[in-house]
Amino acid sequence: MNDTGSKAFTEIRAGNLGVRLATDAAEIDAIQALRYRVFYEEMGARPDAETSASKRDRDAYDAVADHLLVFDHALGEGVEGIVGAYRLIRKEAASKLDGFYSAGEYDIGTLERFDGKVLELGRSCVDAGHRSRSVMQLLWRGIAAYVFQHDIALMFGCASFPGIDPDAHAAELTYLYYNHLAPAAIRPRALPHRYIEMRRLDQDEINPRKALASLPPLIKGYLRLGGFVGDGAVIDPQFNTTDIAVIVKTDLITDKYFKHYERQTRDEPDEAR
Repeated sequence: MNDTGSKAFTEIRAGNLGVRLATDAAEIDAIQALRYRVFYEEMGARPDAETSASKRDRDAYDAVADHLLVFDHALGEGVEGIVGAYRLIRKEAASKLDGFYSAGEYDIGTLERFDGKVLELGRSCVDAGHRSRSVMQLLWRGIAAYVFQHDIALMFGCASFPGIDPDAHAAELTYLYYNHLAPAAIRPRALPHRYIEMRRLDQDEINPRKALASLPPLIKGYLRLGGFVGDGAVIDPQFNTTDIAVIVKTDLITDKYFKHYERQTRDEPDEAR
């Protein structure tokens, strides 16, 4: 929920699950509580005193972003049903805070100059008891709906490997560099003081199929959408992660959920949009 003119789309349902944008402060608070449980209690992020006391993961971007959330309606019809979330920041929202969140890790000038509307994705998380393919597919359907509604031409953000030892993911990082590096025109590069070389091994030392299979599900999801990666990894000691930049041009998306939503929206009467 933000003040940049975003319109909510109708909730997309799949059985007990549903995905839509957050509509009030209580839902955003529940998202922040979910992020705290996942990032800090489960994944080992290091909270500051305020974060530890509030048990909320929040920052200034939450106030200007749109928040995509997944409900499990079997758990309840209120905030108790929230089981997944994604933060969406459009350029007009980021301008209220002097730029995108990812600019703290990457030089994203090529993306900011891109001829088309851009969207930053971040803070993806799903409750431990709901990490299923169906929940992730629903999140992607929600993103596709948002992309279509706002005519987004390019999406980007940071995705993470667990831990702060890049050599623990040497094969995967090397694979990504040699097989999915973004074209120069849209390639972000890690800031010089944070740059970690992704080419940890010689290319012939890795098994591409094995490396692809070992990628975190979120990164594989971006690749299935035709995504690319930026140049350089970044260590995030606060969140206990090794980050990479990911970029998706939406005109390359072949995912069935985007195409399905596009057809569905085109065929609906205007008042349902």
